[in-house]
Amino acid sequence: MRLASYNMRGRPSFGAVVGEGIVDLRSRLSRFPTLVDVFRAQALDEAKSAIAGVRPDVPFGEVELLPPLLAPEKILCIGINYANRNADFDDPNVPKYPSMFYRHPGSFVGAGQPLVRPKVSEQLDYEGEIAMVIGREGRHVPKGLARDYILGYTLCNEGTVRDWLRHGKFNVTQGKNFDATGGLGPWIETEFDLAKPLHLTIRKNGQDTQDDTTASMIFSFADIIAYTTTFMTLKAGDVVCTGTPVKLGPKVDPPVWLKPGDTIEVECPEIGVLRNTVVDEA
Repeated sequence: MRLASYNMRGRPSFGAVVGEGIVDLRSRLSRFPTLVDVFRAQALDEAKSAIAGVRPDVPFGEVELLPPLLAPEKILCIGINYANRNADFDDPNVPKYPSMFYRHPGSFVGAGQPLVRPKVSEQLDYEGEIAMVIGREGRHVPKGLARDYILGYTLCNEGTVRDWLRHGKFNVTQGKNFDATGGLGPWIETEFDLAKPLHLTIRKNGQDTQDDTTASMIFSFADIIAYTTTFMTLKAGDVVCTGTPVKLGPKVDPPVWLKPGDTIEVECPEIGVLRNTVVDEA
């Protein structure tokens, strides 16, 4: 089942992508204002029942997609999590623990919505990732049980303003949290098989610039959940962005940053395509 949040006929809603259309679930599950509320109530089976045998209410092209989860309690991001990423930081050592940071919901837009290059910097960059969506509350989750806590997956463009990453002495928070610099979507895929790696391809203006599989992750999905829940409770509807592969080809000096008109596509065959185009901040 593919679950999406969107604006439909001028109002926010959520539903399931069925064929070339969308079955609206907010009208059918009216006690839930958002998908986050559906997940917190453990009502995914109820959502499945509501779409069974139902024809789409609206063609897919007639809605404006939003980030799949509009108000998750947490959006966690894992840094430097693919093999050889350390070379980007002149560090040959494999990290012992994951690098982690937060993003706020307003730093992401939905599929098809514009990424905004901020007025204060020209160094907007992109990082294509797979993001886990947590399905139930967990603390001290054993690695062997971690997959039971994953409700589904979506795609992320973890947009970054590079010259703001070290504005403070230690933190990366500023450069990772400019409004509308990242993309999340297009939907949440709830049916998946983790027996084989997920293939992730990122394109800039139609050209492949990142290409790898989750087999190259230093910390697996299960590793991340087990580690994170040693110090915090993950809750239904939380989002965990799991890291970006290395960029293809030699390093370019000086780097080429995103500019208005550039389009970034993040694709995983098992999930879909997240596509966004860059605009300048008004």
